[in-house]
Amino acid sequence: MLASIGGYLLIFLARVSDVSLSTVRTLMIVRGKGVIAGCIGFCEVIIYITALNKVVNSLDNPLNLLAYALGFATGNVVGSFIEEKLAIGLMTVQVITEREDLCLLIRNMNFGVTVLEGKGKEGPKKVLIVSLPRKDLDSLLKVIEENDNSAFVTVMDTRATKGGYFRRTIKEK
Repeated sequence: MLASIGGYLLIFLARVSDVSLSTVRTLMIVRGKGVIAGCIGFCEVIIYITALNKVVNSLDNPLNLLAYALGFATGNVVGSFIEEKLAIGLMTVQVITEREDLCLLIRNMNFGVTVLEGKGKEGPKKVLIVSLPRKDLDSLLKVIEENDNSAFVTVMDTRATKGGYFRRTIKEK
């Protein structure tokens, strides 16, 4: 009985691990980090085949399949959590606001801001474009919310940047 529980646990944990690694590997590919993605993929496939082998060799045991499926589902949740905590990469935030001083507040946070003049349905607007490390997104959104809760904000992944204030500040750190 204890050996069976250990087998189910092995299958479950292997699937949680390989699916979590798959999520991180995909993130690395999207971020242009192919070598890291390859190393993660190597580990991922070894774990995957180990779990799959355990299940395929015991197809008469539905609890193995249940452990496999639960591990897959849990791995998706864990992988998403890990991806969020790693916060790898860059973001571009576009803020449409009427507040003149919001740009200065964001610049005081040491973020580069490009300001464009815009025209909305209700008159002139400022369009602020901010590039920043993903890990700093929450602090930026908090400042925007505290100072202009009517601002229209869009957040986009940024694959790469070249030049500008953002690049200089990264090199200085």
